[in-house]
Amino acid sequence: MASRRVSEEEPKKSRRPPGTTPEARENQMIALAVDAAEKQLRDGTASSQVITHYLKLASPRETLERERLAKENLLVDAKIESMATQGELKELYVEAMAAMRRYSGIEAAEGSD
Repeated sequence: MASRRVSEEEPKKSRRPPGTTPEARENQMIALAVDAAEKQLRDGTASSQVITHYLKLASPRETLERERLAKENLLVDAKIESMATQGELKELYVEAMAAMRRYSGIEAAEGSD
């Protein structure tokens, strides 16, 4: 049998199965869109919107915005951790106060009434 010849103009396409989760499927669609935009940019057929999008991504302002968002995420994580720690400290204080009451005999005197 003769094998089919693939011309240089016809790139070999690897087809992946669709993602099993909505997030995986969305990531596949994003990858396809980026590939299509790259092809358009290389061919010189990209629309002004595509060109502007990638120019904005390369701007120093966009870089600073991404850094700011990353730091805000770190701040939110720190706040969440701080709240969890405060809850644990409150529990420790309650336990310590109860232990001191037992040690000083306050609870025993109150319970005997």
